[in-house]
Amino acid sequence: MTETFQGTDPSQLDDHAFAVWAAEQAGAVLLEVRAAADERGLEGKALKDAGDAAAQEVLARVLGEHRPDDAVLSEEAADDKVRLEASRVWIIDPLDGTREFSEPPRDDWAVHVALWQDGDLVAGAVAQPALGETFNTGTPRQVPARTADRPRIAVSRTRPPAFVEALAAEIDAELVPMGSAGVKVMSVVRDLADAYVHAGGQYQWDNAAPVAVARAAGLHCSRVDGSPLVYNEDDTSLPDLIVCRPELAEEIIAFVRAHGTD
Repeated sequence: MTETFQGTDPSQLDDHAFAVWAAEQAGAVLLEVRAAADERGLEGKALKDAGDAAAQEVLARVLGEHRPDDAVLSEEAADDKVRLEASRVWIIDPLDGTREFSEPPRDDWAVHVALWQDGDLVAGAVAQPALGETFNTGTPRQVPARTADRPRIAVSRTRPPAFVEALAAEIDAELVPMGSAGVKVMSVVRDLADAYVHAGGQYQWDNAAPVAVARAAGLHCSRVDGSPLVYNEDDTSLPDLIVCRPELAEEIIAFVRAHGTD
């Protein structure tokens, strides 16, 4: 993945390309951690922890070196409140989908790198290293016309929420189980699903980069009540979202407003 940037000074990359480069640097290290897991005796929680630590170290280092004036909000680091006064904040999830990462050869885990600037997301990349792809805002996917007869809703493979099952019944949709939040959003970008609807609790780093990429691809992104997704807030919780094809948004939001998410 990273061959594209060989010989390039990352400090000179624009923010879109830098997000890709940074996500792929972390992704390459995660693949190395996974490949060496048997030799190091890593499995389960130990493999998850090793992946989190390795990817955080890479992203912290490259951001500190090549974007030293920017603030950072990361799942794997203490929340430095200086970000609340900063005009540029990188919102990162070094390893989204630790469960799937710890279950080789699953590919439904990701690295999230997003840039918030002056009130909104302006760049982002979601790397799926085991898939060999990085979805990004610099060269966004153009989502093709829907190919499925019934709407497909991406859901957790371990704990699909009951309200989404009720939504699926209401709009005659099929539920498609898969791993990380980023992978679920990218499944809509990739036309593997038509919507991802979540209300079980997330944080800004879980969806900032995926939402930036999904917006660039022309998808609808909002809270489940239709209100905007807001980032770099003091409270890092961002518990619910909808990412879907624009033609499904009104119907999904109307269902949630009528029935709630309990």
